[in-house]
Amino acid sequence: MLTRTSLSWPWKHNRWENFKLYTTHHEENKTSYSYIVSTNNRITKLAKSGNLDVARHMFDLMPARTVVSWNAMISGYSKWRKYNESLALLSLMHRSNTKTNETTISTTLSACAQSQSLHYGQQIHCLVSKSGLDTFKLVGSALLYFYASCLKIESAKQVFDELIDHNELLWSLMLVGYVQCGLMDEALNVFKKMPKRDVVSWTTLISGYAKSEYGCGKAMELFWWMRGSGEVVPNEFTLDSAVRVCGRLGDFQEGTVIHGILIKCGLELDYSIGGALIEFYCCCEAVDEAKKVYDSIVNPSLNASNMLISGLTSMGKIENAEMVFNTLAEKNTVSYNLMIKGYAICGRVEESKKLFEEMPQKTLVSSNTMISVYSRNSEIDKALKVFEEEKEERNPVTWNSMMSGYVQDDQHEEALRLYMTMRRLSIDCTRSTFSVLFHACSCLGSLQQGQLLHAHLAKTPFVSNVYVGTSLVDMYAKCGSLADAQSSFASISAPNVAAWTALINGHAHHGLGSEAVLLFQHMVEQKIDPNAATFVGVLSACRRLGMVNEGMEFFFSMENIYGVIPTLEHYACVVDLLGMSGLLLEAEEFIRQMPVKADAIIWGSLLSACRFWKNMEVGERVAEKMLCLDPNSTVAYVLMSNIYAGLGKWGEKMDMRKRLKELEVKKDPGCSWIELNCRLHVFSVEDRTHPYCDVIYATLKHLMANANSVVEFDFVCIPILTDKVSFHITCCC
Repeated sequence: MLTRTSLSWPWKHNRWENFKLYTTHHEENKTSYSYIVSTNNRITKLAKSGNLDVARHMFDLMPARTVVSWNAMISGYSKWRKYNESLALLSLMHRSNTKTNETTISTTLSACAQSQSLHYGQQIHCLVSKSGLDTFKLVGSALLYFYASCLKIESAKQVFDELIDHNELLWSLMLVGYVQCGLMDEALNVFKKMPKRDVVSWTTLISGYAKSEYGCGKAMELFWWMRGSGEVVPNEFTLDSAVRVCGRLGDFQEGTVIHGILIKCGLELDYSIGGALIEFYCCCEAVDEAKKVYDSIVNPSLNASNMLISGLTSMGKIENAEMVFNTLAEKNTVSYNLMIKGYAICGRVEESKKLFEEMPQKTLVSSNTMISVYSRNSEIDKALKVFEEEKEERNPVTWNSMMSGYVQDDQHEEALRLYMTMRRLSIDCTRSTFSVLFHACSCLGSLQQGQLLHAHLAKTPFVSNVYVGTSLVDMYAKCGSLADAQSSFASISAPNVAAWTALINGHAHHGLGSEAVLLFQHMVEQKIDPNAATFVGVLSACRRLGMVNEGMEFFFSMENIYGVIPTLEHYACVVDLLGMSGLLLEAEEFIRQMPVKADAIIWGSLLSACRFWKNMEVGERVAEKMLCLDPNSTVAYVLMSNIYAGLGKWGEKMDMRKRLKELEVKKDPGCSWIELNCRLHVFSVEDRTHPYCDVIYATLKHLMANANSVVEFDFVCIPILTDKVSFHITCCC
């Protein structure tokens, strides 16, 4: 008979066995789980500290992994910019059938953004769409950030439109994306629609406009809108951008107001802000104020020091710059380059050379600077030596510096040859390349070479650039092709005062005074203020037309309306205007009332007018002034000789010629030139420097002999052959 006790025993025994089995299994799971968690923690710490190889070794030895294990390793690789390893690990994770989560996707999308891996990012986007993770805020934001970073703004806009109802973070990311792509109008449109705008959004937009080519004015408009709206208070980054914008605009008044705001906020001693203030004051040519800011900063940064040195050298205060440079505990190549350039600008070339030799480490930038220094000092051979030494490291700036050096040394054809070498080597051209070469063509008067370069320019992004366009207009105008100059001007996207001035001077130079004055009026209507060079062109145009009243009105408007201080060149234009209009006494009185002392050019201009009007009385007084300035002035003797000859005073004329002969000086001979097969041939009296002068003189002799002959004339074609050029001169015999 079974008792109750005996009946309960099997049940208790089974329960105990089951309990022991359950406990053992639970302890094993607990031990396994604890191991994974502790290993994940160690992998995370190792990856964050950069010990990626050790972390990966632990990861590979794990018998079982969770999504956290994978994320720790993927994040570690991404943090230390090993993006390929990060993406390869994601691929391995996907093949191992481990389910990804929000952190996995956002981390790898960020890696794709940083490495510009568009293809991998698009594959991850497909994975996201299948898994339904795109509605997660972090994933959606990472997708938009990825496309914006890869400049695929249309794809970013598509993500934005699909997810904006579920993710308010996308507003600021879309704003950043448009700013990165330089689409400022679209960025402003997004900004205006944002449900909430924080200081980062304001600063992003202001900074974006500040960095765009023509957006500085809009940046300041946004800054004052921000201040007036009261939505947010500007931070140090906002104020930094605003100060730098004022510097680029040269707006001293607004910049000082922002400086006051910085002082009120206690930010004026911030390293970055201090550098921005120094840059602003230097741009506004207020270097004394920049020096005050610099002195108020405790241990100023090297960038701030370099900025001050740059400002001081640009203002010609080389001694002050030298003091700052010599007190620097640390100098970099920028510091040396600024001083080398500063010495050269101030004419202290030997100091430039010495500092270049003292540089602990010469860079390509240093060599480029020295090429310019040697060129300015007419040491073109030394410049070429530096150019050749950088044969393996040359960049477009190196080539441009050497070409500019040739142009400064009047070796314009060498500059053009160097450009052809540059093209054969497939070196990228910059806007400076074309500016330098168009200037070379204008100096040569070589229209064919200029047109050839223009054809090359048409294949580059610089075709509408204002700086290149200005040099192109100037080249065509000086080469006599005003129609091409006007066409080139029309192709400039936003003509500045230099472009307008080039076109005005071109018309004035070719005697089209009315058109030049009309262009000046159009320029003013476009809200572009004229500069000193503009007024030279306008005054020259008035002189050619004899527009005395208009010319004097332009002259007096320079300082009164436009704030342009007249120089000797402007006074010379006015004297020429009055003199050539027959107002010789008025011109003489104008010279006497000038606030600056007249030079030989101004007196020479008046004497030339006296010759034109045959006014001996004024001419003798002017010639006396010129000879006081330069007793050996050939111009004074030649012009007075012509005045006496025009009045029939042959004795006085012979006296002038005798005195001129006693000076034992010769007038520079005039010359003529012809362009053939893109090569310029220059000719002057008794010149025998041309390589084919013997053939040319023989042909000329043959022509003269036949011209003086009384025999019957037949037309004969005499060829003159050279290795590259062939002339065919038709003569009579």
